[in-house]
Amino acid sequence: MKYIIIVIILTFKFTYLFSEDNLIFFVDSAFKNNPKLNAERNNFKAIKENINISRSEFLPNLTVSGSQTSTETYNQTTRAGQNLSDTNINTETKSFSIDQKIFQGFQGYNSLKKSQLELEKAKFQLQQIEQETILKSVTVFYDLIFKNKSKNFNISNVDLFERQVESDSVRLQKGEISLTDLAQSESSLAGARAKLIAAETNFLTSKTDFERITRAIVPENLEFKNELYIDLPTNLNEALKLSKTNNPNLLVAKMESLITEKELNIEKAKFAPTASLNYTKSENNDFSSSVDENDQETVKATLSWPIIKGGKNYSSIKKSRYKNEESRLLLEDTKNEITSSTTNAWSSFQSSKSVLQATKAQLKAAEIANEGITLEYDSGNTRTTLEVIQSRTLLLDARISSAKAERDFVVAQFELLDMIGNLSLSTFK
Repeated sequence: MKYIIIVIILTFKFTYLFSEDNLIFFVDSAFKNNPKLNAERNNFKAIKENINISRSEFLPNLTVSGSQTSTETYNQTTRAGQNLSDTNINTETKSFSIDQKIFQGFQGYNSLKKSQLELEKAKFQLQQIEQETILKSVTVFYDLIFKNKSKNFNISNVDLFERQVESDSVRLQKGEISLTDLAQSESSLAGARAKLIAAETNFLTSKTDFERITRAIVPENLEFKNELYIDLPTNLNEALKLSKTNNPNLLVAKMESLITEKELNIEKAKFAPTASLNYTKSENNDFSSSVDENDQETVKATLSWPIIKGGKNYSSIKKSRYKNEESRLLLEDTKNEITSSTTNAWSSFQSSKSVLQATKAQLKAAEIANEGITLEYDSGNTRTTLEVIQSRTLLLDARISSAKAERDFVVAQFELLDMIGNLSLSTFK
């Protein structure tokens, strides 16, 4: 019985984590189904094969060949005009050849190292796209929640103004308010309806972006809230240290600089002498009219040293040097950019936390003020229609600002994780 209960609990937790009202479900959907991410995965697999291609330069090449030749000779005469008999020779040749490169001026070694560096670069590029996909999924997820809240706030606001217009029409007939007060309420209702149209349009746009990025259908229930526990650096120095070590953009730039160094070494190696060894064995049947069979074995060693190729080799070295210098400068620029972007991400995270606290206090005060002003207005006190309209407008703005601050605070945390290179599926707890 004890084990059954444990299984039920684990099943419930697993089902909750991947239910359709959970952030992890949508991030996981995007992680599996996003076309750009899957394309990058295939690119990584393709580049991985370059290592095998480079290793093949160190291995011998085996070539097997065969031929069948039929030769018919007729109308033969001697110089004296005497006719000779016709001949028909069928020649069969079989051979295999083994070529082994002995020395290439370290071209093969540098090519292999270059392939390994390209694989590392592809791995970091894949990490880039993975982090980008997760960040976009989180952003559209919380943006959808925010736009839905904004739409609902505006619907509620329109309902309030509709009831106020109805109430003010009755009060006008009783002589409790003036025609100006009713006009103010009707004007505010028209403005509230315009805001609702804009909010509904923004929500539809957000739904489209959500489905495009997560490759999942928007759930019917958008009133849920996910409690996230994210492991973030405690200070800016720690964040900068992590970004210099783990940021995939920076790691890609480092790999690119190392790759251009290997390309330069490959071009230099083309000036070195090369040596190769060839072994060939062949079998020939009906070799000639006088020889029936003929077997041959040949061993050939070749040494070559390219001196000049019309200036092409020298220009190739210069070109590689320029590319190497370019990648080195781009690496320095990327380092500075990562430092600046990490600092901005940290500042955005800290400011979003303060803004969230401020908007919560603003919302609480706006709710208290609106409730008091509305009660005083309904009781026929000295509150005017304009004051009620202003308090409701402030309340609507405070609600939207608070919801946006919640969205910005969560997104800022994930943007910081993206900059320090720690954004992955294991981030979610």
